[in-house]
Amino acid sequence: MGRTAIYAGTFDPLTVGHVSIVRRGLRIFDEVVIAVAQNIRKSPLFSVAERIAFIEDVFAQDLGVRAVAFDGLLVDLATDLGAAALLRGLRNGADFEYEAPMVHMNRHLAPDVETVFVCGEQNEVFVSSSLVKEVARFGGDISPFVPPQVLQPLLDRIAERS
Repeated sequence: MGRTAIYAGTFDPLTVGHVSIVRRGLRIFDEVVIAVAQNIRKSPLFSVAERIAFIEDVFAQDLGVRAVAFDGLLVDLATDLGAAALLRGLRNGADFEYEAPMVHMNRHLAPDVETVFVCGEQNEVFVSSSLVKEVARFGGDISPFVPPQVLQPLLDRIAERS
């Protein structure tokens, strides 16, 4: 049986930083399950189904990657899927400060599920989904920051909402 990690987020939109974390995670784990959250604290541009479709398209050639929707505790999903770890990307110290309390709570809730951090690539550490959306809203070039499969649908969705 292979070792599975779960990489969770809203992925609205999926960025090249997310793609990098998943592919680097595949160097460590046999499978990376991308868990797409319906985050009630955010107003996503894309539905969960649309975000999963983007992920499936981007990772179509990557063996060991699949996407699932989830709502609830991430450690419950990890337990249900038999995952060994939660995969998390870090861009900077602020990300670590944000992640640290969740690591401790997750360890309390599911002691057998580890959290593994992967640092973002140097040229991508400033990229976030929120920043990409903001730049796109003002007409900036976001093409280096999102996969090609995401670029036009993102621009179209932003234009619809303007």
